[in-house]
Amino acid sequence: MNERGDPTLKTYQGSCHCGAVRFEADIDLAQGTNKPAAFRLIAGIDAVTDYQFASKQCSHLFCKTCGVRTFEHGHVKEIGGDYVSIKLASLGDVDLKELIEAPVRYANGRDNK
Repeated sequence: MNERGDPTLKTYQGSCHCGAVRFEADIDLAQGTNKPAAFRLIAGIDAVTDYQFASKQCSHLFCKTCGVRTFEHGHVKEIGGDYVSIKLASLGDVDLKELIEAPVRYANGRDNK
C-alpha cells in the first residue's frame, strides 16, 4: 500500500547517479503506470537538461552532472496523451524480484499492449 492509501500502488524513490535529481512515484509494477499524477519530482529541476527529437512531443531529461536519464515526459496522443516514463534502473528501493516478475509492456504507438 502506498502513502496515499491505494493498496495496488507502492511509492518508490528514485534518483540519478549523483543524487542531484530525485523523485518518487506511485507504481504497481505488475500493471505499470505512466500517469503524471503518480510522479513527483523532489529535487533537481534545475539539474536537468532536455533533449527532444523528431516531433518534439517528448522531453528526454538528463542530469547535467552525471548524465543519467531518470525520467521523461510529454504528450503523445497515440499512447494516451500526457505521460511520465520512469527509468526503472533509477529506482533505489525496488526489489529485484519485483522487477523480474513485472510484465514487459510496450507504449510506442505501434506495439501498445
